[in-house]
Amino acid sequence: MKVLVTGNAGFIGFHTAKRLLERGDDVVGFDVVNDYYDPAIKETRLRELEKTAGGNGTGYHFIRANLADRCAVDQCFAQHRFDRVIHLAAQAGVRYSLENPHAYVESNIVAFTNILEACRHQGTPHLTYASSSSVYGANTKLPFSEHDGSFHPLNLYAASKRSNELFAHTYSHLFRLPTTGLRFFTVYGPWGRPDMALFLFTKSILEGKPIKVFNNGNHTRDFTYIDDIVEGVIRTSDKIAEPDPGWRSDTPDPATSNAPFRVYNIGNNAPVQLGTYISAIEKALGKTAIRELLPLQPGDVPDTFADVSELVAAVGYKPQTTVEFGVEQFVRWYKDYFR
Repeated sequence: MKVLVTGNAGFIGFHTAKRLLERGDDVVGFDVVNDYYDPAIKETRLRELEKTAGGNGTGYHFIRANLADRCAVDQCFAQHRFDRVIHLAAQAGVRYSLENPHAYVESNIVAFTNILEACRHQGTPHLTYASSSSVYGANTKLPFSEHDGSFHPLNLYAASKRSNELFAHTYSHLFRLPTTGLRFFTVYGPWGRPDMALFLFTKSILEGKPIKVFNNGNHTRDFTYIDDIVEGVIRTSDKIAEPDPGWRSDTPDPATSNAPFRVYNIGNNAPVQLGTYISAIEKALGKTAIRELLPLQPGDVPDTFADVSELVAAVGYKPQTTVEFGVEQFVRWYKDYFR
């Protein structure tokens, strides 16, 4: 197949594009390579993709452009006819959304609208896109289920991701565009984002600097290893969304529709306390952290926990990598990458 992967210089996009190339698909990558975090790691990821494509003899083409540029997106779709579109590009980060809200409107809403429009006019067979566990917002019923409402986001990042789901349903309903949204739960692993906790903690511990532990380390996260995320992304992309014949308008299920629309959680289904996560990093590094205990940050939620029964039923897959194994793999990569 020919697959468009947006955000392929990013953490999840890089791993997804790499896996697709390894299985023999042709991949078109699309990324602006901005400086939200150090672009050097993004450029290295891009070089790795070039190596993978060359080694496997598969087709790979990279477009360096902004998805918020409608002309650039339209030109991409005019040059290529895609069997699948996997939209992983986004402005990430909860705290950054408090500082620069306009970045989220441009990258997460304008850009997504451009992708939807392009898929609609080309008749793309299936659009799969990244949502987030943050859409559950003020919900406290655990585990988080796609069948529960998600109407109270706690930050603009979450609101933009929930907006993506609503936009997608509209296009699925009006234009019968099959769309699948994936709510990721705290993704980590090799080649991760430098602004995320695992990266920051590892760097500070090695340098003997204190780490900031919010909510005194008491909140829990459903940490999900990158390989598990990628497996879920590709399996759901391969399975084209279809209307749910049992969907009822008088008792509407948020996870499905009478349109070709689906939403799935992808999480480890095994929440871990932040303090335990830090202990796993300490063990992998063989060094103790200096913990600076702080209150819960504005916009953060105390706990996340994914119900993945729908993912298992749909594609027969359940993430299961342990935090101990995943953190060890990251630390090994980190030491190698930074020498």
